Amino acid sequence: MGNQLYFQRLASFKEREKPEGVLLIADEPQLIRLSVAWTNILTEAAEQLTGLDDDSECGVWNWLWENTIFSKEDLISKSGAFRSSFDGHMRTLIGNRILYPDGSINSFVQRYLRERVARLFDGKSRGRKVSK
Repeated sequence: MGNQLYFQRLASFKEREKPEGVLLIADEPQLIRLSVAWTNILTEAAEQLTGLDDDSECGVWNWLWENTIFSKEDLISKSGAFRSSFDGHMRTLIGNRILYPDGSINSFVQRYLRERVARLFDGKSRGRKVSK
């Protein structure tokens, strides 16, 4: 029952996500790196969840993260993040609901990142001469 509650609560946040998070990462390479790397690390819900004492939106969000297990070292390694700014950047990404506890990211941010990658490839193919 505990993990079911965890995933139900998480799903409700995903249903109400907002696009404004894109503005936070658009010109912040470290936040982009952390967001991309987040999708490539193992995350899991704790086996024994803490009690959910605060049923407010903020309280539930904090509860989800309190009950999420992931390797900070793995995330730093995969993202190339600076250790000195890691905690602050994670607070920004978590607080603005860009990262989700299940290892996924806000769908608007994900779409932005994919479009950005597509533009990189499109620009490279346009600049390349085609040999006949």
